Amino acid sequence: MHKRYARQIPLIGDDGQRSLAGATVFIAGAGGLGSPVSIYLAEAGVGEIRIADLDVVDESNLNRQILHPADRLGMLKAESAAKTLAALNPDCRVVPFAEKIDADSVLRMADGADLIIDCMDNFETRYVLNEASQKLNIPLLHGAVTGFSGQITLVIPGETPCLSCIFPKAGTAESVPIIGASAGVVGSMQALEAVRFLVGKPTLAGKLLLYDGASNAVDIFSVKKSSRCTACGETENL
Repeated sequence: MHKRYARQIPLIGDDGQRSLAGATVFIAGAGGLGSPVSIYLAEAGVGEIRIADLDVVDESNLNRQILHPADRLGMLKAESAAKTLAALNPDCRVVPFAEKIDADSVLRMADGADLIIDCMDNFETRYVLNEASQKLNIPLLHGAVTGFSGQITLVIPGETPCLSCIFPKAGTAESVPIIGASAGVVGSMQALEAVRFLVGKPTLAGKLLLYDGASNAVDIFSVKKSSRCTACGETENL
């Protein structure tokens, strides 16, 4: 095994490292959460990272979106992400998608992936990812952050509540205030959860983790499947 992974192999084993090398993840969003998630997964040795983001790098992104240095203002975030990740770990194949994530495009971009990772900033697109997860039978790792706080859950189609079960009526939010380190903490937690899933360690499947950075508190709650959920519940088959 590559010497660069020598400090993590004692934790996940040679088989775990090979699992990472053979894994493909689709990351939706190359912003505040997508930055630490993609960086840590590339550094961990994930074989293929697909990352999608239609936006360009803006100066207001720079307090938290650590994929993008200041000299890339105006560059497509997907292309900037690919450039950063390729430099960090040449063994990781990076596939950038500078296009909108919608009900059609997501099926193509995520097809064949082992994990879909939600690093978005709006629930409209998160519900699109959730439906794709159910259709493609690919687990969805959800993360969200605002202010000092954030949340994470892992959806396993057919086994756990889906995102629509947990958040059936989430509203749309305008630009929200955020501390860059909050995105770093929550994104790092997402990356660790992704590694645990990919190597077969215990995960947050069926649970919701809430992180409060203002008080350094973490709470984990069990979540329940809803038979009324239009994405995964019984009404889907009526």
